[in-house]
Amino acid sequence: MENTNAGYPNHLAWHETLELHELVASQAVALMKLKQFIGNVNDGELRSIYEQTIKGLETNLNELLAFYPSAPSLQDQAETRNTYTAFFAGDLLVFAKTSVRNYAIAITETATPVLRETLRKQLQRAIDTHAKIFDFMYRRGLYPSYNLEQLLQSDIQNASKALKMGY
Repeated sequence: MENTNAGYPNHLAWHETLELHELVASQAVALMKLKQFIGNVNDGELRSIYEQTIKGLETNLNELLAFYPSAPSLQDQAETRNTYTAFFAGDLLVFAKTSVRNYAIAITETATPVLRETLRKQLQRAIDTHAKIFDFMYRRGLYPSYNLEQLLQSDIQNASKALKMGY
């Protein structure tokens, strides 16, 4: 990545690198799921939408992965782990994170006190679920959140695997 604006560094900022990570991680999991399930889609129009979505995610991942060499201190590292456990745990983590965000947004749109209290309780459960799955992944080395280089290398491996999967 070469920055054409004078005065800007020739690398990504930390915060945008982390957002890039979130996008690549969630889209790689989604791509794997779509490729696994497309064989079960019998409706021609829906299958076409699946195929377009798969191609779109492949394009997105290829474009986003091009920015990884510009991440701060990115180095190639080999990582060994149980692929299925990592996939299922990552999928649950993305679900939990999305749930927390969705509940937080829903609460801000709620006028009825009893509904707000119900959503608040459910938000707390979603936060607890996120903490449990994050802790599980962190303890098993599946989410090296304190090591940016390992985190980004894991994204590259997952996105590459998703891109190579047949369907």
